Amino acid sequence: MQSPYNFIVQPLEGRRYDNIKKYGDHKFLTSTSEEDHKSSNRFAKVVATPIGYNGPVEKGDTLLVHHNVFKFYNDMYGNRKSGKSFFKEDLFFVDVDQFYMYKNSDGWVGYDKYCFIQPLPAKETYLKKNCKFEPLTGTVKYINQQLLDKGVKVGDVVLYQPDSEYEFMVDDELLYRMYTDNITVVL
Repeated sequence: MQSPYNFIVQPLEGRRYDNIKKYGDHKFLTSTSEEDHKSSNRFAKVVATPIGYNGPVEKGDTLLVHHNVFKFYNDMYGNRKSGKSFFKEDLFFVDVDQFYMYKNSDGWVGYDKYCFIQPLPAKETYLKKNCKFEPLTGTVKYINQQLLDKGVKVGDVVLYQPDSEYEFMVDDELLYRMYTDNITVVL
């Protein structure tokens, strides 16, 4: 089974929401809200690639997807519904604009125009800073081909445009998803 234009995926660990965290030997429910975008599962396993697709993503890879892919919604009558990505049972359609990175045996790789920046801790100075991370500064963690073509490397410290930080937790690490064009300077 293949779609003409979309990837067919399943939510990783069979869960639409990632709202259970383990602390020691105990599991805790961190959110009961289906509207909370931070609780939605953002990881999907590729079941099938689109017909004629010859890109780098293969069956079995993991995708980092948009937070709306697996979410439930309530219609105007209050009835619980699946979103437009829902196909059947635990299968969903994902368009190329609905995922940002993929993981294969080599690790995570930024897809198309997306890259991931790790924020830098705020530097200690004589003046007190009211922030946890250094503003508009980070390290390239997961790169895309567009940045590689420009000579940017993983580990480079970069500056980025204001309000371009879209937060993701990947492998228990806070990262900002950005477009190639959001990167303004390589230090």
